[in-house]
Amino acid sequence: MKAYVLPAAILAAILSLALWNGARMTDCTARWRDQLQQVDALAQSEDWTGALEALSGSYDDWSEHQTYLHIVAEHDTVDDAEAMYRRAMAFAATRELTEFRAELSDLRDQLRLLAEVERLDVKNVL
Repeated sequence: MKAYVLPAAILAAILSLALWNGARMTDCTARWRDQLQQVDALAQSEDWTGALEALSGSYDDWSEHQTYLHIVAEHDTVDDAEAMYRRAMAFAATRELTEFRAELSDLRDQLRLLAEVERLDVKNVL
């Protein structure tokens, strides 16, 4: 029986870490998606200065988590979201509402995907 204690403890630790990581990723991406929703509302009301400032704030929040994201997530997914943030900032600077809103929509979807990939789910295990 003693021989199974260490492997069981290691498996329990791995499971705990995976569950914690999934919950943390879900919380972070939900916060970023909410921030982007606010940015979208500002852009729709033609407050481009406010939209750009809010987008920059969201990007700063995103940037603070880069080390964590690159450790636990697929680099391509993180890099794609990074590029989308930068394109959204460029569209906000030029005040191109249609392209800006489309890029924000794609970015919110990319963040949803990022959380989904890290969630402990049968689809992700098999």
